[in-house]
Order: sequence, then C-alpha cells, then structure tokens
Amino acid sequence: MALPASPLYLGLDFGTGGARACLIDAHGAVVWQGRADYLRPEEQAPADWLAALRRVLEMLPGPLRGRIAAVAVDGTSATVLLTDAVSRPLGPALLYKDDRAAASLAQLEAAFRSAHPAAALPHYLSATSGLAKFHWLMRQPKAAGAARSCHQADWITARLSGRAGVSDYHNALKTGYDARAQAWPEWIARLPHAALLPTVVMPGMDLGPISADAARRFDLPAACRVRAGTTDSIAAFLAAGAREPGEGVTSLGTTLALKLLSRRRVEAVEYGVYSHWFGPLWLAGGASNAGGGVLRRFFSDAQLQALSRRIDPDTPSGLDYYPLPAPGERFPVNDPAHLPRLAPRPPDDALFLQGLLEGLARIEAAGYARLTLLGATPPTRILSAGGGAANEAYTRIRARLLKLPVVPAAHAEASYGCALLARDGTAAFRL
Repeated sequence: MALPASPLYLGLDFGTGGARACLIDAHGAVVWQGRADYLRPEEQAPADWLAALRRVLEMLPGPLRGRIAAVAVDGTSATVLLTDAVSRPLGPALLYKDDRAAASLAQLEAAFRSAHPAAALPHYLSATSGLAKFHWLMRQPKAAGAARSCHQADWITARLSGRAGVSDYHNALKTGYDARAQAWPEWIARLPHAALLPTVVMPGMDLGPISADAARRFDLPAACRVRAGTTDSIAAFLAAGAREPGEGVTSLGTTLALKLLSRRRVEAVEYGVYSHWFGPLWLAGGASNAGGGVLRRFFSDAQLQALSRRIDPDTPSGLDYYPLPAPGERFPVNDPAHLPRLAPRPPDDALFLQGLLEGLARIEAAGYARLTLLGATPPTRILSAGGGAANEAYTRIRARLLKLPVVPAAHAEASYGCALLARDGTAAFRL
C-alpha cells in the first residue's frame, strides 16, 4: 500500500519586479521554485499581480499541486490600494516608493498634534507611508465607491482566501498600526474613513481554506490553508535564518538595508528607524541610500569579479569614501544635503573598488552602531543577503570593519521565508 504524499508549503513573494514562488517540504528543503516578471513593473496594477501569480503557478509541476497544504504571501511594504465591497480595485495601486501623498502630511500631522501636542511625530508620517497614501487616495474622485483600504499582500491573500479586509502586523506598520497595543492608535481611528482600514492579525495566522473560486482559478487543492502574510523584507529576514537577539541581516542590494533582532523596540523618525513586531523580540532596522547601485556606475559584473580577486581585504586601502549615488542620506546619518565622497580616484581600479567596498562597510558598521545607540540589542553576528553577499573580499572587509562574524544567509529568497510562514504559521515567530 502506497504511503500518502507528504505535504508541501508554498511561499509567494511579490517584489518590485515580479512574483516569485517557492515550494518547500516539512523539513524546509526546497522542492521547486519559479518566477514570473510583471509586464509593467513601473506601472503596476493589481491585475498585473494576478497575471504574474497565474503565470508562476502555471509553471508548478502537476504532481506537486495536490500536495500543497498551505500558502502565504508577502508584498512590498506600503504598497496600497482602495477596493469596492467585492474587492475590485478602484484604480491602480500606489507603489512602495510613490511620494505623491506628501500633500496629505500637513493634515495628518495636524490630526496627530491635536491628540499628542508634545509627542515626537511617529515614523509612519512620511510621504511614502501607507497612512499618507491611504489619506491621499480617499481624496481622489474614484474613492466615492471605496469600501476597503488594503496593502498589496492583503489584496492578493484575499484573492486566495476569499476573506477581504484583513491585514497583518508587518504590512500595517507603516499605516500606523501599533503591534504592541494590538490596535490602531486612537487618533488614527478618529480619522475620516478610518472604518475602511483592515482588521489586523498576527502574520502567519490561519485564515481558513482557499476559496473555491481561487482553487479552481489557480488549480490548487481545496484543502490548502491560507496564512496571513508579511512584507517582502520580513520574509527575507525569515529566510536568512537569524533567530537570536543580536543577530542582524544586512541586505547588500542596490541600497544597504539593516535589520537587527532586539529585545527592545526602538523608533527614531529622524533616522528612518522603526521596529517590527517579531514574537517576543523586535526587528529594528534602517536603510542607507548607499549600496551596490554606486558600484554599477563604475564596474560591470565581470569587472567586479575580476577586480575583487586582486583585493587584499586585510590591508586597508587608505581611501575614505562615502559612496552615495547622489546627494542626500537618511541612515545612519540623516542629512538631505550629505554629499557623496568618491575622490580621489587612484589609477588602480582594484584599489578604487576596495575603497568603495570599505566605504560601504563603514556605513554598515555605523548603521549597527546607530541602532545600538538608540537602544537596540548590540549585534553579535551578521548574516548577509543580496548580491554583495557572494563577494568574498567584501565579506572579509566587512568582518574587519564590523569586528563581528559575517556569514551568508541560510536562504536568500523572500519567497523561501514566506514558505516557512506557510509551513509554521504564527509559530514562525516563537523564537
């Protein structure tokens, strides 16, 4: 008699360029991965997300489909949209980096001050926050038929579960939700149209079985459970494997993003620092404008690899660079006029690259120092994700300047972290 097939768990990551899927077994082994790019990544509409979801799921081998026991979705933080009562989008979404809601800030700040005259402005009062975008959207002509405000991951999850109007702690953070109090702050609850804000639950919470419509549309098993989702950055953190206070994850992509598991919650709007709920701990983070994008201005991938082999990472270059792509920095210093420092350039390109890598490593070290100064648990070990994690010379330079162990992340894809969330549910945060 044949044994029943073991269950599989599906993670769906909706990033800046497309949808990625990862299927794992009960032991965390990757069984299958797929990707489908958006057709219009700079002008995403919710229909584009569904089209990418459909394409990536069509790649799933048939024998694996019937074994999917649960699914979870992550999306880009502070990507929001309005829908009607049956979850039809009322226009395109406002993407994570959209800042047209700057005009709403004065009204929101005035509402906050009326309730908290002497308090510092919270981190979510920025032009790109979910709250500012929601406030701006509600003042547009199409808002007349709005029944709900939702984040990207909320809307996609609702298309799978059939349960609209639900968000999670992580996606709701930049819309102002207080995970510690497990409630919308009173001043937000008094805003016009606050009734459109979602009910917020713990990431990974079981939302029930997949809807019959979604099971038919995406050819998924009717018994598949749907979990409440998270943001793409939190999913990537889950994938990296950090579990102890003091463990940090540095994402070495176009920009430099730091996240540190802390016993204390830290917030500093002046540095763009805020903390996500992470079970018994908090996940403090900040992001610099510096990063690998600067390196791309000077070197191709092949040049980066060849020049890196010529670097002696244990001998300082003597160069003092601050490799910004343009004037302005937000973390670990907050100075909109902060100038890039990329000179003098030596004739040896390997030495120039080493100076740039050292500059990035110093920014990273200053970032963790800033988080510690604000009250976060001091870092003890750094896990590396993103393209820069594969550069051995850069890793050794970082270890020298950070004075900490620097190791590769267990897994690099946010879709893998989301698959863990599908498998473990809320237990993913029981550290």
